[in-house]
Amino acid sequence: MFQEFKKFAMRGNVLDLAVGVIIGASFTGIVTSLVGDVINPVIGLVLGGLDFSNFFVTLKGPETATLAAAKAAGAVTLNYGNFINAMINFLIVALVLFLIVRQINKLTTPKAPEAPPATPEDVLLLREIRDSLKSR
Repeated sequence: MFQEFKKFAMRGNVLDLAVGVIIGASFTGIVTSLVGDVINPVIGLVLGGLDFSNFFVTLKGPETATLAAAKAAGAVTLNYGNFINAMINFLIVALVLFLIVRQINKLTTPKAPEAPPATPEDVLLLREIRDSLKSR
């Protein structure tokens, strides 16, 4: 069983997947920071100070102005603003990964060989004459 597992774990696809997962986890931290620290403040500025992380509905407990205050008061909340932030994170990650994969595909896709230029008409005519003379 150990040999079989070793054979499975050492396959190229498994190692590639492991590297991809590790890089993806690191990349998620970068994107989370980009969205939380760069993009959301710009969106908030454009939309008049809007902060998605404070969009919530109190299901049970005291009504509060911020999500942090609601959590401190022990209220049960539906945090749809955090979901909006997660969707923005996902869209950015998906876009960046699409652009990376697109560039890699451009670099690794072999180019089709160019067709040789068309033979000039005078050369074709000379070949025809040559072939005709050979056949006599």
